[in-house]
Amino acid sequence: MKHNASGNTPDQMGAATNAVWGGESVKYPYNATQVPIVTSAAHCYDDIDHWYNVALGEAPGFIYSRMSNPTVEALEAKLCALEHAESAVAFSSGMAAISSVLYTFLSNGKRVVSTKDSYGGTNKIFEEFLPRMGVSVSLCDTGDHDEIERQIAQGCDVLYLETPTNPTLKIIDIKRLVKAARSVGALVIADNTFATPLNQQPLSLGVDLVLHSATKFLSGHGDVLGGLVCGAEPLVSQVRHYREINGAILDPFAAYMIIRGIKTLALRIRQQQSSAQIIAEYLQTEPLVASVNYPGLSDHPHHAIACEQMKGFGAIVSFVVHGGMDTVKQLLPQLKYAHCAGNLGAVETIYGPARTTSHVENTLEERLALGISEGLVRISVGIEEIEDLIGDLQQAFAHVRKQQA
Repeated sequence: MKHNASGNTPDQMGAATNAVWGGESVKYPYNATQVPIVTSAAHCYDDIDHWYNVALGEAPGFIYSRMSNPTVEALEAKLCALEHAESAVAFSSGMAAISSVLYTFLSNGKRVVSTKDSYGGTNKIFEEFLPRMGVSVSLCDTGDHDEIERQIAQGCDVLYLETPTNPTLKIIDIKRLVKAARSVGALVIADNTFATPLNQQPLSLGVDLVLHSATKFLSGHGDVLGGLVCGAEPLVSQVRHYREINGAILDPFAAYMIIRGIKTLALRIRQQQSSAQIIAEYLQTEPLVASVNYPGLSDHPHHAIACEQMKGFGAIVSFVVHGGMDTVKQLLPQLKYAHCAGNLGAVETIYGPARTTSHVENTLEERLALGISEGLVRISVGIEEIEDLIGDLQQAFAHVRKQQA
C-alpha cells in the first residue's frame, strides 16, 4: 500500500517531533495512543466484491500479512515522514532489504556500479551472488569519484552507494554521482543506515531509493531485526511485489519495537554523535592509535563533502591500532562500559574488529584487498556519559601499554 505522510507535514516539523509524530495520523482502535500490534495472519471480509477490490489494491485494507499488515504499515508510514518519501516497504532484516532491492532491479545482462567500501554482507552480494545471475559488477575505490564516474559512463543500470561507509567511514559525494548516473539513466540506491534520516536526506540529493538496516539506529536498543526501503511509489511498488512473493516480511511485533525506538531517535543521536566527536579527537592523541576515521574530524579526507550533505557526522568511529590484532585482543577485553559484539546503533557503546563485525563474511585476504586492516576497531558510541567512555578508553589503553612494555 502506498504511504504518503504529507498530511503530517513532516517538512514543517523539527526532527524530534517528526520522529515521535511522523506517519501517525491514523486513529487507532479503542482510542489507543500507541500503534497496536496486529498479529493476525489474515483479514476477513463478508463482501466478496469488496474483498476482491482490496486484494487488487483498488480499495484500502489488508488481506494477508505477507502482503501487508497494519503495524508494519504504520512503521512504513513513519519512515516516509522521516525521509520525506512517498512510499516505503519493510523487511525482516537489513540484508533482506538490501538483497531484495538489488534482486528487484538487476538481472542477467544488467550492470551495477558500486564501491569497495560497502558493508561485508552487501559486498558478498556484489562479489558472489550477482555474478551468478549474470549481472556485471564494477566495484570502485570509494574515494575516487573520477573512477566511479568513468565506470558509470561505460554503462550502468544501478548505482549503489553507502555513505558513510562501514567500517571505514568514507563519504561519497551523492549529488555528484547522482548527476553521473542520470546521464546514463541509472537507478540510484543509497544505504542511509549510518547517517540516519536525521543527518542525511538522500532523496533530496537525487537518490531514487533509500534503505536502512532498522536493526541499528532506528530501533536503537539492539533487540530487534528489520530493514526498510523508501522512495517514489512506482519504484517501491516493484520492491514490495518482490517481498510479497519472496516472503521476507517484517513481523508485526518487530515493527512495533522499531516504531517505539524511532520515537527517541533524535535524543539518542544528539548524545551519541556529540560523544563520538570527542572520542575521535581523543583517539588522535593516543600513541597506540595509528589512524582515526570519523567524518567530523577536520583532517578527514572527505570532511568537506560531509559538511555539505550531512547535518551531523553520526555516532560511529573507527580506528586502527599499532600492533594489529594482537593489540585489539589486549584492548577490547579491558573495556568496562562496552559490549564486544557484532551490532551497532544501540544505546550501549559497542566495540568490535571488522573481522567479527562488518566483514565477518569476508576472508582475511578479501578484507585486506578492501583496505580493512586487522587492527581496525569500530566503535558504535552509546548514550553513556562521555567522561565515563573516555575514562574507560584511557584505562584500557594504559593496560595495553603496560602489557607491551
